[in-house]
Amino acid sequence: MTTPGKLGIIGGSGLYEVPGIENIAERSVPTPWGDPSSTIVEGTLAGTSVAFLARHGRGHVLNPSDVPYRANVAALRSIGVTHVLSISAVGSLQEHLPPRTAVLPDQVIDMTRQRARTFFENGIVAHVGLADPFCPAFRAALAPIVADVVATSHDGGTYVCIEGPQFSTRAESNLYRSWDTQIIGMTAMPEARLAREAGLCYATVAFVTDYDVWHESEDDVSVEVVRRVMADNVAAGREIVRQVAAAGLPFCDEGCAQALAGAVITADEYLDDAARERLAFFGMPTLADPR
Repeated sequence: MTTPGKLGIIGGSGLYEVPGIENIAERSVPTPWGDPSSTIVEGTLAGTSVAFLARHGRGHVLNPSDVPYRANVAALRSIGVTHVLSISAVGSLQEHLPPRTAVLPDQVIDMTRQRARTFFENGIVAHVGLADPFCPAFRAALAPIVADVVATSHDGGTYVCIEGPQFSTRAESNLYRSWDTQIIGMTAMPEARLAREAGLCYATVAFVTDYDVWHESEDDVSVEVVRRVMADNVAAGREIVRQVAAAGLPFCDEGCAQALAGAVITADEYLDDAARERLAFFGMPTLADPR
């Protein structure tokens, strides 16, 4: 079952060039959390409204810690996005996931240290469930598409998100492997956290570019290695986006859109004007239950 909605894509600028996009427009979308990484490119693809955002800015000018994740997610939500597809590059932590594999993670471990990770602070407290950080319904719809487009794909697995911008030490890489994790990257968090707070269905297609540094018979990860494989992944990413749009956005009965229902526990009388503005940005009435 599909549902009317709007597909947001967070990734590299190469994805803007997906053949078949119509009614292209570009606009700036300010938010209470600042401006997003770049202007947003909107259009229609195979009958589905789409919006593209370059996570690291045009020309890749923002390192992973400097990405304005809150502004990015808030901006997409404010223009009607209901589903967010993240396209990212990752390292593999397992032998059976070689470079050029596409992974659809279902779990994440957040090892970041210095990123703003919630919309609700400075006078607002909200506790949002995150047991399954990637929308199961959206992932289920993506899995056959990714398997059709990419020669080697893997459905499921745990993504370790590190701060960066440096790659892991060998000791860190082996530690993460001992946790039975599958891939390592720098951008899934707090993106997934914020998408859930914003009531969006969020999923990641993670393209493996390297074996990180644990693999003894492979070259250590480097920018040169990552760039070489990423170039091959751009075409696959475009085709995945095209097929997702053509298939229509899946109906979600997992509660993503209702994630904020009952989550804000700050009593209404303690909210200042700025806090009320932030709640209004999400279309939420102020709540008066002080428990």
